[in-house]
Amino acid sequence: MIPADKLTEAQKKAVADYKDIRKADLTGAPWSAILRVPDLVVPSLQMRLHNLNNSALSRKLTEFAILIAARHWTNNYEWNAHSPLAVAAGLSAANIAAVADGRRPEHMADDEEILYDFCIELLRNQRVSDPTYARAVTKFGEPGVVEAASLEGYYTYLSMIMNTARSPLPAGAKPALAPFPK
Repeated sequence: MIPADKLTEAQKKAVADYKDIRKADLTGAPWSAILRVPDLVVPSLQMRLHNLNNSALSRKLTEFAILIAARHWTNNYEWNAHSPLAVAAGLSAANIAAVADGRRPEHMADDEEILYDFCIELLRNQRVSDPTYARAVTKFGEPGVVEAASLEGYYTYLSMIMNTARSPLPAGAKPALAPFPK
């Protein structure tokens, strides 16, 4: 975090706006890094709140998409924050473990499989094939497809910032994700 007495006026405003919207202090990752560009704080928070409260996908699928992005970027901070939320939302521990290992889960529900294929294809190929897109639109509708793509984009954005800033895990947390071989 930037010490309070070192904040610029724009950073002070971003901190105050964050607190006003979130009803909590701006602390820790990714916000401590994003604060370096104060104009990004509120739009980034608004995306997060949308994902949390207004997603076109179920909570389970939203958390699954977040874990897929966190695994892709080996972002232990997001993984640590969202893997318990994924369990609470109904994603199986076996599917979470497979994603953590970089493996395709073996026993996914139909909606999980369609979302997994969409997200993995988007992250690896920077696009999705027509058949993958058609399956996703049939299952989730156009809003769900846009939501899935925006989740991968948003959590890629956060992962890139936190990986660049080397954002530490909370005290006592252990990294669950090993880097992929290069």
